[in-house]
Amino acid sequence: MAVVELRARWDGVVPAPGELADELITRYVERNRRAYRDHYLEIVLAALEPLIQLSTDPASVRLAAWFHRAVHEPGGSPAEDAEASAQLAEQLLPQYGVQPIRVAEVARLVRLTGDLAAPPPDSYAPPRRDANGDVLLDSVNAIMSADPVRYAVHVAEVRRDLGERRSVLEHRYDHVQELLEGHLYRTQLARQRLAPVARVNLETELAGLDSELPAPWRGWQQAALTATATFGAIGAAVAAIAASGASWQIPAIASQPGWPPVALAGFAFFSGPVLFRCARSSSQRAGLIAGVVVAVAVTGLLVAWAQMPRTNPAVGVGLRVPLLIAALLLLLLSGGAALAASLLRTRTARFLPSRNLGQQLAWLAVPGVVALALLLVVQPVARNYVLSSNERVDGPDSVAGKAAPSVLNGAVAWVSKSVRGTGAEEAIGTQYGIAVPRPGGVVEMLDAATGDLRWRYSRSDSDEKPTIVATGDGDYVLAEFADVGYLLLDANTGRRKAAWSGRTRDHLIQQAQPLLTGERSTSGADKLHGVDPNGDQRWTYEPGKCTDLDAVASMDTVVAFLGNCGERTDEMIGLDLKSGKKLWARPTNDTYRRPVAVGGVVVVAEPGGDSDVPEALTAFDPRTGTVKWRWPVPQTWACRTLLNAAGRYLVVVDCPGPSTVENRRTVVTAIDSSTGKTAWQVTAPVGPRAKVTVTSDGRVISLSRSTEACWANVISRRGFRQVRLPLGISCSRDAHAVGNLVLTSGPDSVIALR
Repeated sequence: MAVVELRARWDGVVPAPGELADELITRYVERNRRAYRDHYLEIVLAALEPLIQLSTDPASVRLAAWFHRAVHEPGGSPAEDAEASAQLAEQLLPQYGVQPIRVAEVARLVRLTGDLAAPPPDSYAPPRRDANGDVLLDSVNAIMSADPVRYAVHVAEVRRDLGERRSVLEHRYDHVQELLEGHLYRTQLARQRLAPVARVNLETELAGLDSELPAPWRGWQQAALTATATFGAIGAAVAAIAASGASWQIPAIASQPGWPPVALAGFAFFSGPVLFRCARSSSQRAGLIAGVVVAVAVTGLLVAWAQMPRTNPAVGVGLRVPLLIAALLLLLLSGGAALAASLLRTRTARFLPSRNLGQQLAWLAVPGVVALALLLVVQPVARNYVLSSNERVDGPDSVAGKAAPSVLNGAVAWVSKSVRGTGAEEAIGTQYGIAVPRPGGVVEMLDAATGDLRWRYSRSDSDEKPTIVATGDGDYVLAEFADVGYLLLDANTGRRKAAWSGRTRDHLIQQAQPLLTGERSTSGADKLHGVDPNGDQRWTYEPGKCTDLDAVASMDTVVAFLGNCGERTDEMIGLDLKSGKKLWARPTNDTYRRPVAVGGVVVVAEPGGDSDVPEALTAFDPRTGTVKWRWPVPQTWACRTLLNAAGRYLVVVDCPGPSTVENRRTVVTAIDSSTGKTAWQVTAPVGPRAKVTVTSDGRVISLSRSTEACWANVISRRGFRQVRLPLGISCSRDAHAVGNLVLTSGPDSVIALR
């Protein structure tokens, strides 16, 4: 039937008998042909008739349609077939009286069919259109708009003709995808009549090819963009919700509006599913909606930048600022990903295969990346931004002087400028001066030689007085600010060197040099941590069920005391300071008290029953746990038995008699830490309830007031003496020794004694 229809379509092509038609039809029905047979030619010629009116040389176009696959070798490429068919036309047509100019045009048109790639979208506009070529190529491509069954048969014939090799399938997959990415037809009439069915046929073929070709990663880019658009918006909502609970500036003002982060959180939350649909659509509306989200995010960033509070010593930046900016950036990323996915689907991914491994992994990986970004990027960056924005370092940046030891001759070495709200007892000594904390989140470093201000570190986001300790052999000041945590300051410059991370910022300082921290647990056991000055934990020791944990450290060993361990016996253990490795353990009958590291040993007070006075002082080797010596405490002593390290001596302060108001004597004993022998002992007429400080050379100093003046009580190896202090020193506040420099307090100043 097809042969008869073909023969009928030949009438009028050329004014010659049908011998040429019969020869061409014979070629299309050859038995060795596996593809491009008579049914194929019938579809091409049928599609040509409605389009022929658009050509300028209908006869040449018809002849080219008949000849374009007249020669076909199994497995041959379209270009090879087109060239051979063009040469056949150039050989046969002159024999049937076709003019040379028409023969040349037919051959040219046939050669065009060697490349059937469709033009890209909206870009087929050459300077001079080839009407004949457009009509012929659209007719040849009409096979794509055939009945689905007929198209499936044609595809099967072509594949059988080329072979079922993997490379053939991959080439066909790429070719079909390339066709789908552009306009399938060149003429507007063919686009209207043939393109819809052709696109369905091609997408069906592509789906079949995708199931045959193992391509586990195809389409992961589109899936990743879609997931980013969805979960990026959800991440923006989470950041905005977190921002709603923070302040825009510090201190917060009553008129500060709270609705912007809430509105942003709602907008971002509802943008998630909307952007998901936009990322999976190639429509113009999808791109417009994604663009609106991008515009909202950009506008929000500009507004946030314009409204950002200007910081000064009294006003700081709140956590809402970086969190809100992070939320807007995530929303911008989400909208940009949706817009990119929509454009990608429009231009290069009109058809995507069903979910495969690559797409599934993309959907699993993206929410994980967003969550990690919130935890590991947004949160630390926000905290660091607030830390940096709210800190100031002021001062003359002078060279640190060296303090002369206080000889306590009744004179004053220096008086600091106003340090309102701070006394000498809160000062700490460093390698570069005397650090004092002040209310309002301020730490000041005073020159140890002159008392002049070397630097001032202040925070706008803290109103309380920080707690400070010296660490790193006096190179650093570790300051704990309320609601901020521990900050490590360079003792020489005041610059912040580190901020302790969230997991360590609330730990308790057990000892500053070497640095140990403790962690009180509401459930389970307390923990002990070996910490570097920058907050990095070297090790953690958890004793099990013990809820009472205390520790002291020598230069290389930590001695920890474990109590309230349930059914376990209380223990004293030794840990390596660098690694936290357990070195030894020994049971204790009762909790040792007041441990002190001095001269390479750890001295503890053995309980003496119900009294605060211990029965004896025992020194342990921190590396082995063996007892080095034991010093019995006289039974007549009755006060608190203060233990202080002074070089290689353990200085013990007590009272040699009853702990009564009438008792006006204090006994000071220096014990050699290497032998446990008494080096010297002095009893002085000083009230045992006076608060004392001990210098590094073993002098015990306290303040007392008489009706005439304020006096410094000095107890040392040389005995006891009293020194009258100048006016202006607050006798009601305690003296404080920093090394061998003795500090006292004025009304608003720190005073160093000469």
